[in-house]
Amino acid sequence: MAAPKKGRRQPGQGRPGRALALILITLVALTGGMFLSGHTTPRLGIDLAGGTSITLQARSEPGQESAVNQTNMNTAVGIIERRVNGLGVSEAEVQTQGTDHIIVNIPKGTNEKQAREQVGTTAQLFFRPVLQLASGEPAPEGSPSPSASGSPDEAEQGDGDKATEGGDKATDGKSGEPEATPTTQGRAASGALKADATPSPSASVDGKADPTPSPSASEGGSDEALMKKFEALTCTDTKERTAAAEGTKPSEPMVGCGQNSAGQWEKYILGPAAVAGTEIDDASAVIDERTGQWIVTMDFSSKGADAFSKITSELKTQQPPMNQFGIVLDGEVVSAPSVQTTLSKSAQISGSFTQESSQELANMLSYGALPLSFVEESVTSVTAALGGEQLEAGLIAGGIGLILVIVYLVVYYRGLSLIAIISLLMSAALTYTIMVLLGPAIGFALNLPAVCGAIVAIGITADSFIVFFERVRDEIREGRSLQPAVARGWPRARRTILVSDFVSFLSAAVLFVVTVGKVQGFAFTLGLTTLLDVVVVFFFTKPLLTILARKKFFASGHPWSGLDPKRLGVKPPLRRARRTVPADPKEA
Repeated sequence: MAAPKKGRRQPGQGRPGRALALILITLVALTGGMFLSGHTTPRLGIDLAGGTSITLQARSEPGQESAVNQTNMNTAVGIIERRVNGLGVSEAEVQTQGTDHIIVNIPKGTNEKQAREQVGTTAQLFFRPVLQLASGEPAPEGSPSPSASGSPDEAEQGDGDKATEGGDKATDGKSGEPEATPTTQGRAASGALKADATPSPSASVDGKADPTPSPSASEGGSDEALMKKFEALTCTDTKERTAAAEGTKPSEPMVGCGQNSAGQWEKYILGPAAVAGTEIDDASAVIDERTGQWIVTMDFSSKGADAFSKITSELKTQQPPMNQFGIVLDGEVVSAPSVQTTLSKSAQISGSFTQESSQELANMLSYGALPLSFVEESVTSVTAALGGEQLEAGLIAGGIGLILVIVYLVVYYRGLSLIAIISLLMSAALTYTIMVLLGPAIGFALNLPAVCGAIVAIGITADSFIVFFERVRDEIREGRSLQPAVARGWPRARRTILVSDFVSFLSAAVLFVVTVGKVQGFAFTLGLTTLLDVVVVFFFTKPLLTILARKKFFASGHPWSGLDPKRLGVKPPLRRARRTVPADPKEA
């Protein structure tokens, strides 16, 4: 018979110290990442922090059933974000859920009616001729307001860009936007929209018209009230910028704001809408094969092509900036390219585009032709005070549940309850740090259903400990000492724990997929805590019990250890008593 290998461990013992070290290092790393990120508390959802939550469902137009796709939904999210930002709310969240829902969360009690008006209507995109432009930022006191000259060397007049820079600067999807001067800073367009760096003699830096107004400006109907509105407009003020175009009809001239390639705000007087965004059949960002640069292409419908041809034929004969047309989305000028030739069915906008900026502009142009509409599915408004009360109630419920579990463990398992309580604290610490880090990482927000999911997880985690402890006790009842009982009981307990947690995780996954809105918070938290339960039991509870099984308090079956053989109904084994065999009597 072969001799056993020296120092061979019993099955199931492994290296418990390594497992404990691994999970402790993980906890330290997560905690360090939490403090380094500057976020030490979880992000709170609308129902806890207070605010308005709006759920929108996308619907396609007749004959356009495939329009509800990820690309169009992402474009819609971008547009709605611009609208919500117009409310002056910096903490708003707009995100897709599932394939056809958009969730808009506007915190801190934003006016519900105003929020619904902003996000519940279809975006309005129009092409309007530029009649006048000026800096939209507050001018320094005492600054001169000279009119622009045609010399490219006079860079100090209006701080305009030099001619060599006109049309080549473009970032953030702002195609062909003028700098904060009357000069045209439009993008050059290959065979389509071209920049003209010649300064315009008809507009001044302070937004006032020259003594001799251009015919285009006169025909555009820039009346006295419009001029006063234009001169008083400060585009750096979010509320003022948003209110500038409110109530303007497509057939009327308007005042609007937009940012140039340097990120500076400019204000425009724009003529009546010449082409509606719904006339765009397609817009996309592509690479120009000749230059290798990113460009934006537009294709118009038959009706749109006629209207675009008419307006560009008029604009090409004008002096800058009246040879530009503004692409206006929801009252904001997102681009203002210049025209030097008549355009019709197709057009290209080119310049110093990056892939991101060209796709951003293309998405904005495409949105005007998106065959999508949104239906308001639900609206929830919660005050910050009510949210605080709900959070307090949820924490109280969780605390009560945790106390009841601890009392049960102490009464029934005695010393073993210490292992269970430490394991619960480890699971809570991991859950908390991960939830905090998921806030800035993926936008996870802790809402009331998520708190409920965390409370339910207390029972799931405690159940795993109970399964393990009972398997060990069963082995002790069969007459084994503690260390062999832990080694033999773990494989059976492990199988039961994995099956139980798999069922819980599967339920959470199905619930997350088939539901929309706050219920997903419950499903997400339940799934996360179920996974952490497996991690804690495998890498913390089992290794900890393996180490403590070597200690005299537990190994000897102390009455307060929870493993007392007498309390478990174990009788002393008979095999330990030496049986005496009587001698056979000898015959006389």
